[in-house]
Amino acid sequence: MKQLLPGIWQWSWFSEEKQLDFNGLFLVVGEHKILVDPPAMTDEARSFIRRNGPVDYLIVTNRDHVREAVSYQKEFECRLVVPEADAAQIDLKPTQTYKDGELLPGGIWVIQLKDQKSSGESALFIQQGKGVLIVGDALIGKPAGNVSLLPAEKYADVGRAKEGLRRLLKYEFDSLLVGDGASILIGGKAAVERLLGGSP
Repeated sequence: MKQLLPGIWQWSWFSEEKQLDFNGLFLVVGEHKILVDPPAMTDEARSFIRRNGPVDYLIVTNRDHVREAVSYQKEFECRLVVPEADAAQIDLKPTQTYKDGELLPGGIWVIQLKDQKSSGESALFIQQGKGVLIVGDALIGKPAGNVSLLPAEKYADVGRAKEGLRRLLKYEFDSLLVGDGASILIGGKAAVERLLGGSP
């Protein structure tokens, strides 16, 4: 378990298929303890979370990042929160759904992104320090220090997908925490600007 920022820890599971780390986050924000997009946990990650729990919520950012959410919802007895626009395509029963512009527990803002791989693809924004942005499949942390898109065949229209991501540049953030690949703790917004070609 690695502490990335105050109140934010990450653990990873390496995907041989994708040749990428799949990352899960444990957030302690305000009075809340939250898991985001959890892949399989190491024993160390599980015991750390148990010591620092109890977990209140488990947030999934898109239909393909359910990962181990169902088993961890049971294990940690927490509420499972998924994007409303993806809920019908996810084989689980969430406690609640969220939509664009909603303020989730812990002061986490939902930014739903248009024209992505799934209609519910959402980023999570936390106004902490210089700003923290959490993404699921919207951006991949590869190569390290930079971000990239998913393979072109994952989108109906790559150009529109990139345009949909420009909305992220309206937010002030320095740290970009990715579900897949290497997170960027300093210079995250600059990395997104490089990918998309400048300010909004």
